Amino acid sequence: MRRWTAGIATLLTAVTPALTAAAPATGVGRTAPAPRLTADVNRDGLLTPADDAAKSTWTDARGAIFLPNLDDDEHRCTVDPADLDAPGRAVDDKLAACNDAADDHINGRRDTADLAPLTIDAQRNLSNNATGAVTISPADKARVFTNGRPISTLTAQDLQHGLRLQLEGRDIVRNPKQWDGQITVTVSVTDRGRTGTDAVRLRVAPLMLQNDLQRAQTVLAGQPAEGQGWWGGTPPYQDGVPGEWKRFADTLRKATKVQFVKGTPNGWKDMWLQDTFEPATASMPAVGGPHTMRILIRSGNVWEVPGADTPRPAGRLLYRDLRGPDIGIVQQLADKASPGLDDLLNMGGNLESLPPYGGYPHGRIVYGSGERHPDPGFITMVTSQGYQPPVVIDTSWLMVGHADETTHVVRANNARGWTLAVADPRLAAQLLRDVQRQGGGGQRLFADTNAKNKPTVDELLSTGLTDNEAAAEHIDDQLKILLKATGLDEDELVRLPVFFTKVPGYGLLKAMTPGLVNGLSITDRQFAAPDPHGPRLHGRDVFRQATERALARNGVRVHWVEDFFWAHLGGGEVHCATNALRDTSSARPWWSGNAGSGTSPR
Repeated sequence: MRRWTAGIATLLTAVTPALTAAAPATGVGRTAPAPRLTADVNRDGLLTPADDAAKSTWTDARGAIFLPNLDDDEHRCTVDPADLDAPGRAVDDKLAACNDAADDHINGRRDTADLAPLTIDAQRNLSNNATGAVTISPADKARVFTNGRPISTLTAQDLQHGLRLQLEGRDIVRNPKQWDGQITVTVSVTDRGRTGTDAVRLRVAPLMLQNDLQRAQTVLAGQPAEGQGWWGGTPPYQDGVPGEWKRFADTLRKATKVQFVKGTPNGWKDMWLQDTFEPATASMPAVGGPHTMRILIRSGNVWEVPGADTPRPAGRLLYRDLRGPDIGIVQQLADKASPGLDDLLNMGGNLESLPPYGGYPHGRIVYGSGERHPDPGFITMVTSQGYQPPVVIDTSWLMVGHADETTHVVRANNARGWTLAVADPRLAAQLLRDVQRQGGGGQRLFADTNAKNKPTVDELLSTGLTDNEAAAEHIDDQLKILLKATGLDEDELVRLPVFFTKVPGYGLLKAMTPGLVNGLSITDRQFAAPDPHGPRLHGRDVFRQATERALARNGVRVHWVEDFFWAHLGGGEVHCATNALRDTSSARPWWSGNAGSGTSPR
């Protein structure tokens, strides 16, 4: 059929001059121009006639895709050291405004790969007075280049010879009520008083959170610097915290290769890399496989820094140290600080993800909320990408309030290949009683640390364990939600001993012993956990033993990291003090496997 159509088109082209000469000046008998705009509608990375069908609509099964071009391929975006500690948000707006989509040219060969290809076919039967235009709706979400320059108007020569175009995305979906991520590109051609149009519908790639079964390619952690270390004076930790960095760094290095990030003299004690950002990716089809850009989601913290409400200054280090080729950064920051302790829930440690499982081919986001909740604008941006629908658990009973304090995804020898490691206060109490029954009541927790408080087993058990049991009941409530959402059975869970206590003056709970689930997955079989410094029985740390045995049943080896002074006493653990950019190359592309899953944006 296409060959027959092409033959008719050739014949018409041959006779058009004669018809034009014979036609009256009013244009009667002339046909309107018929431009043809092509995008990668069938998602094979190529532009072919197979892309013609249904190109003016976009569905999960079919439709062209483009990236938010927010990286910095030529390292042209710089950060003034003076900006890193400046009060107010002007600096943050300036940093976010610099990226490859912010200028009016293509930033080198690497940048070309970040743009979606389109073509306008040559129209040989146009006169030399023909004109054309390329328009985008909404106009501010993308732009089109040809030969390295933005283009909106088309000359007769452009139209007669055809054009190869590159489409550059300029933003992500932030709120579907304001923009659903789709655009329409229209080419219009006017000649001899007649106008013809063609259009293609495209969607910006969503941000997809990575998961802890994926191998860590780059592990990041903070390090000390000279200076007071906290904006405006004393940090919200006890003296000496964070401290003993060398013990933390040496044991972390034994577990994995790590890249240390140096903070500013005024802010290095905010060394919580996990809580500063959440890594994600954005991908589009390309020849040879998906083309992927990392997009780091800056945590939505706004603090009451002396002088002005200020986005968390440590988040600015992302622009200094990580933004570059194929790594972009997005932020969604409120104008004012969140009330009270709510701001703690705006951190990356409160954003976790479940791996793919039945009905959810790309997994799901998990975050904590409750009586305290994240900033609405920030959490709307994170959860509105459309392909990893969220599971919400109550974390507001925790002092810090993060999802990573109570559960962690680990591999498992079950049908889905993974399960949840869970902080278990009752198991911690049981182990203490076992030690006591065997004559170890005088054994001290944290005995091999420099901690001031080193309670004995007898002392802990004499408290009545009310706070510890309260934590267990809250975790039970979380598990009811998670088990229902995932279909996991309770006997599939990996339970790790963590003893909880109440924070004086707040009525909120925290892990008194290092939170064993709050560790770093290096691979699906390697787990860097905080050393629990539990009581010993027959010379062995019973918390360590229980953890190693529980994870070994799922083929996971534990690497012990010393984080007691560096992270634990400040309210976090190894996971909180690190972050990882993971290998997502084996993940199913977000545009495949969605039909009938209930995960597409609506």
